[in-house]
Amino acid sequence: MRKILVTGANGQLGSELSVLSVSYPEFEWIFADRTKITLDNLELLNDQLNEIKPNIIFNCGAYTAVDKAETERELAFTINNLAVELIAKYTFENNVKLIHISTDYVFDGSSSSALNEEAKTNPINVYGESKLAGEIACLRENPDSIIIRTSWVYSKFGNNFVKTMQRLMQERDTINVVNDQIGSPTYAADLAQAMMVILESSDWIPGIYNYSNEDEVSWYEFALSIKELGGYNCNVGGISSSSYLTPAKRPKFSLLDKKKIKTLYNLEIPNYKQSLKKIFI
Repeated sequence: MRKILVTGANGQLGSELSVLSVSYPEFEWIFADRTKITLDNLELLNDQLNEIKPNIIFNCGAYTAVDKAETERELAFTINNLAVELIAKYTFENNVKLIHISTDYVFDGSSSSALNEEAKTNPINVYGESKLAGEIACLRENPDSIIIRTSWVYSKFGNNFVKTMQRLMQERDTINVVNDQIGSPTYAADLAQAMMVILESSDWIPGIYNYSNEDEVSWYEFALSIKELGGYNCNVGGISSSSYLTPAKRPKFSLLDKKKIKTLYNLEIPNYKQSLKKIFI
């Protein structure tokens, strides 16, 4: 029985993979939280991988505190770059399949059309820099690995924009949401399913892929969809990024072009609203 190791087990994607795993009993699943796989301690990490001996690794674990990364640069790079480098090296030396999760934050947001996998990277915050460094290390150490860039991830699990909006819309009469950052949300359960489609495909085609749900929206428009589906009475206003300053800059435009993954793996990707409805069931 092939063994799948999932890092970041308690995160949104790790949690959705855990739900999905019951549909794939032909695999032995190892869901590793920070105690089983310590991405911030490389010496320990190497020993842990050698002890688990997986056949497949889904590297969903990451340092994702975008604003805190501005002051915790070393920790962000340890987890998002050096740990990825070590995992990639391990997978290459032991003939282990690796799917590594990355982010739209590797882009600077200056594009006005959907970004494909060949688009120029130029991160504008430490988190994005650390994730791009991880991508480069991953493909250098294991050219046979698959990297999936995703964006605006949400789920029934963990902390995310959808949950925050649900809470605020019930607590307040009015909220303001940034209306000049454009992209597309990703329902973590959809991404988890896409990962299994790739794994079970007869073709393992290494390289970088983009995955998010379909459609182009701003955070403000996303919030309006949450309001509509949740039936909330809260008044939602749109504001510019300059009115809502954060320690880390965010890309203004990071809509991902998904043609490659749809074509090579025959994937049908749902519209974001179609998937968002599942949160309210």
